[in-house]
Amino acid sequence: MRLGLVLAEAANGLRRNASMVVSVVLVTFISLTFVGTAILMQMQIGQMKGYWYDRAQVAVYMCTAISTGENCAGGEASEDQLAAVKAQLDSATLKPYIKTYEFENHDQAFANFQKQFKGNPVADYVTPDQLNQTFWVNMKDPSQSDILQESLATLPGVESVTDQRSYLDQIFSVLNAASFTAIGIAVLMLVAAVLLIATTIRLSAFSRRRELGIMRLVGASNRFIQTPFVLEGVFAAVIGSLLAGGAIWAIVHFFVRGYLSTRLQFTSFVGESDAFIVAPILLGVGIVLAALSANFAITRYLKV
Repeated sequence: MRLGLVLAEAANGLRRNASMVVSVVLVTFISLTFVGTAILMQMQIGQMKGYWYDRAQVAVYMCTAISTGENCAGGEASEDQLAAVKAQLDSATLKPYIKTYEFENHDQAFANFQKQFKGNPVADYVTPDQLNQTFWVNMKDPSQSDILQESLATLPGVESVTDQRSYLDQIFSVLNAASFTAIGIAVLMLVAAVLLIATTIRLSAFSRRRELGIMRLVGASNRFIQTPFVLEGVFAAVIGSLLAGGAIWAIVHFFVRGYLSTRLQFTSFVGESDAFIVAPILLGVGIVLAALSANFAITRYLKV
């Protein structure tokens, strides 16, 4: 097969169907940008999980004078009850699982509450004695927080034992739902891109039906006839894929790193290196889908 002749045929097809090629490029660009965004969202969720789960603490809330739990029948947790919880945390049973822990008294809890809810009217109605004294525990392995729950939840003076990861799970479930929505939209856009590529190739073949008939008469093989059309689809998809890769990099560079990371400094975000991982994936997906859909379209046309 003469490569130069095949490439010349593909170039002629691109020139003749310039408007359709632009449509394929745009649809491929938009669909793969959605795909790349969905991949980035999954990367971001995974990164945030690793970042926050490692920092998630287990809170051992002690009873206050207004607590109504079963362990709070005596009202405010006494010094002996506080000492008993501290002794448990320092015991040979729990110490191997605990990295560090710290105690927060009423005044410290009140100061943190005032800082957190500064400007909120509710802060004016809360007094220090209404806030729990709390042991904040960092686990060596956050997934083993059930050990603290089993050991401390039934002690007198303990109102509750709460793993902060339970709050994080609710946030990540919402983020996952948004990611799956993006994936669904991306799949629909990819289907549209495949159909448009197939339609473009069939229209291109129809516009050159006389040339194809002559090529068949002179003994050209189906592979020789099909290859230029497949290259047309791949060429358009490559341009769309490269544009999508550039868009993903721009999103990460200007929006994620340039905007979000400077304003939300309490967590970690994906970076340009992640965008460079996604870009080749988009290029590969674009080439494969274009080649398959173009080959299927021209094969069916030649059989008609």
